[in-house]
Amino acid sequence: MLKAPEHQVAGHEARHGKLGPLVDDSGRFYKPFQSNERGSAEVEFYTSLSSNTSIPDHIRGFFPAFYGTELVEASDGSGLQPHLVLQDLNVGRVHPSIMDIKIGTRTWYPQAPDRYFEKCLKKDRETSTLHLGFRLSGLKFYESEDSGYWKPDRKSVMKLSAEDVTSVLKKFVSTKTFDFNTVPDCSLASVVFGGSTGILSQLRELKAWFEDQTIFHFYSCSLLLMYDKEKTLNGNNPVAEVKMIDFAHVLQGRGVIDHNFLGGLCSLIKSIDDILKYS
Repeated sequence: MLKAPEHQVAGHEARHGKLGPLVDDSGRFYKPFQSNERGSAEVEFYTSLSSNTSIPDHIRGFFPAFYGTELVEASDGSGLQPHLVLQDLNVGRVHPSIMDIKIGTRTWYPQAPDRYFEKCLKKDRETSTLHLGFRLSGLKFYESEDSGYWKPDRKSVMKLSAEDVTSVLKKFVSTKTFDFNTVPDCSLASVVFGGSTGILSQLRELKAWFEDQTIFHFYSCSLLLMYDKEKTLNGNNPVAEVKMIDFAHVLQGRGVIDHNFLGGLCSLIKSIDDILKYS
């Protein structure tokens, strides 16, 4: 049986009769095709990624597994609609903390229609995108069994200043995170961000690939950062992971490095590295 994802933090949600992604009990995520050819463009990207033998296996691990496309009953009641079938990245996580971070100092793609360009530029100027090279698109932080989750409104998250974004990155690895005013303690930074398998190490591994890869240019793409908060609080492995998502605006690299994505990635790495150094 298909249902709305429990831990979705950004994008359209399949609730209240609206069109959005669905998940099943076998670990698969059904993403409805986006309009204006964006859905077919995302299918084209996943197909190209799957068939490109020059992409190392350890880099493929940063992308959700792709199982093709399928017609399923859409969440908005519009009947059978095409969906991408992907890996459910939160399957098996009981109490995760999650951030969706849109990467790049510009989120519009070359030759984008004027209306789309103006819309993206407005968002980039009103958020931390131009200053930091990335912005938060959504988040959901687990605090405790009694307090549950902190999931602030997406609009307020997207419009956070660069200073506030840094504070939220600290809250991601703190025990108390339940509002924007709480002072973060960063007590979990070393086990979530640090170490050979932590988020910072994974981001640096991804950065090393982007310093060389000229296959794709990723516009308006996000990094999903997540870990099992409750396990971490109990002294267990946080199972921290970094995944790339949202590929409706991926273009061919044509032998040129993707400096837009790389620059935003480097900025995120510096922000997290600073938290580790000074926490």
